[in-house]
Amino acid sequence: MEKRVLGTSGIEISPIVMGTWQAGKRGWVGIEDSEIIKALQAAFTAGITTFDTAEIYGDGYSEKLVGEALAGIREQVVLATKVFANHLKYEQVIAACDRSLLNLQTDYIDLYQIHWPAGAFGNEIVPIGETMRALNDLKTQGKIRAIGVSNFSGQQLEAASQFGRIDSLQPPYSLFWRYVETDAMPYCLAHQISILAYSPMAQGLLTGKFGPDQKFPPTDNRSQNKLFQGENYQRAQLAVEQLRPLAAELKCTLGQLALAWVITQPQAIAIAGARNTEQVLANAQAVEIKLSSSQLQQIDAIARQVTDYLDNEPVMWNWKS
Repeated sequence: MEKRVLGTSGIEISPIVMGTWQAGKRGWVGIEDSEIIKALQAAFTAGITTFDTAEIYGDGYSEKLVGEALAGIREQVVLATKVFANHLKYEQVIAACDRSLLNLQTDYIDLYQIHWPAGAFGNEIVPIGETMRALNDLKTQGKIRAIGVSNFSGQQLEAASQFGRIDSLQPPYSLFWRYVETDAMPYCLAHQISILAYSPMAQGLLTGKFGPDQKFPPTDNRSQNKLFQGENYQRAQLAVEQLRPLAAELKCTLGQLALAWVITQPQAIAIAGARNTEQVLANAQAVEIKLSSSQLQQIDAIARQVTDYLDNEPVMWNWKS
């Protein structure tokens, strides 16, 4: 799998990154540790060398599974994790990083990211300069190699960049959720900041596996995803059906088509979650799909039947942030 460079860091990452939110189990159902570990190892064998996690995913549980699965090949993979919005004071960032290092069974983190801006989910507002000072110190000490941010607006990204080099932004980004294109993407393109798109298959909606009457239990985070609700969901169902003939023409699945679209976008990488080996191998194959300009235009027109009707809020869920 051909590698891409993360921002200006020199770190080479795979165009498909394995996301591990589901490995933390909280907010997901039907997740088995043994299957996750097999999937992580299969991802590496298939050419996916970059893995994204976070301290908040099961309070470190996801990090521990990633560390366990990849311990024997640490030098051959790129590990990315995140510090949550309740740990953004200087000493808290340092302590959180040390916990993540322990969980991941490593002495350095390739990409360390601020998961949500200060103040999110009712947490204390900490000046970005203080958080960045901690991250810069960790970088100087060699505990982290690059700094990234997640769920930041373009304005917040620009503010953070005044205090140090930011090499990546991690926003929700898919055919059905494109807020970043008009917000932070122009700044990313101008400053060589990689866009690590999470939920590139819209939490499974773009795989076509959910029918018109799909209901999720309250414990599943998709029950609060705006794309799975009301008229948004109905429009998405129609759009998915219109994408099926194109996927058939390309001899790929709908999910692979969605991933291929994301990694065709400027400076974009797709973070794709998987709960088993079958899913991760399918995700890895998306890099083989080449989309023509006419196909990209066709996909864009179909997707806008969904995105043109969404609200102008950056968060994909009805959470209080």
